Amino acid sequence: MGLLELVLNVVLPPSAALSLVLLWPLLTILDVFRWMFSWLVHENVRGKVILITGSSSGIGEHMAYEYARRGARLVLVARREDQLRAVADRAITKGASDVHVLVGDMTKEDDCKSVIDATIHKYGRLDHLINNAGNNNSFFFEDTQDTKALTAVVDTDFWGPVYMTYFALPHLRRTYGKILVTASVGSYIAFPRESIYNGAKAGILQFFDTLRVEAGDTVGITVLMPGFTESEGTRGKMINENGEMIFNQKKRDEHFGPSPMAFTEEVAKAAVKGMLRGQRYVIVPFYYSVFLLYRVFAPEVMEWMFRFGFVSHPEKPRSKQALEATNAQKVLYPKSTLKGE
Repeated sequence: MGLLELVLNVVLPPSAALSLVLLWPLLTILDVFRWMFSWLVHENVRGKVILITGSSSGIGEHMAYEYARRGARLVLVARREDQLRAVADRAITKGASDVHVLVGDMTKEDDCKSVIDATIHKYGRLDHLINNAGNNNSFFFEDTQDTKALTAVVDTDFWGPVYMTYFALPHLRRTYGKILVTASVGSYIAFPRESIYNGAKAGILQFFDTLRVEAGDTVGITVLMPGFTESEGTRGKMINENGEMIFNQKKRDEHFGPSPMAFTEEVAKAAVKGMLRGQRYVIVPFYYSVFLLYRVFAPEVMEWMFRFGFVSHPEKPRSKQALEATNAQKVLYPKSTLKGE
């Protein structure tokens, strides 16, 4: 160890901690003013061009409706054209200025480039890029039977947003546009059975945090980190250990996951509002924020909790046992409150 490194190891941590303590009141005041300003002033997107990947269902679909209500022009992208066109029709009825449907696979670099090129050819500009397409897995890492099960998730959840951003960035700089990427609370919470998904989402979080530094004020970046949300993924559509896409769809009140589900509409509404207000991060539901403190100050507590709750009895997580035992599942998710049947 060199002398300089030794000095930095001894001096830098306490001095940095002291500086943070001294600056904390000022930073808090600035955050409060920024938060108040964002509630009073938000971006008007009427007539602006919004590209949303993974918009044939789930959060992406409902983000399209949120933008439609604000009069935006939408470019909807996914692999299922029939579902995209159904979403497009509903978006028009909700107030979208125009809707353009593009079929594309976000794991393919050529498709990503083609989608951006087609958008610019159609509208001549791009104002918001919503990187929402995603995939999930539900198996322990050591149960992997085929490594394509690993790459399939990473290709969609990491490389898809990276490719799209690469081709979109020059156009977004010209319009002082914005990027929203759907990450996950799994980017900082180690949910078992989702090691590859969590790793890809953690990579996306770090990638866009770094890009925010590089892009400066020319492009705004918002990272959406939803918790378990009602979607095709939480109802059984995901990559299995053999690398196959499975569609073992559950009913909408029979969700997969270790915690209560957030409603898709609520997550989409929070995401778009956060985007228009220029927020760096949107965590939905907000209570997941507390796990950031545990990750920093008591990581062993989180590890113990998840190991005890979700690894000891992997066939039925304890949270699901509790829901069933108390009949809370029917209270939290009555069919009458779930939209879109």
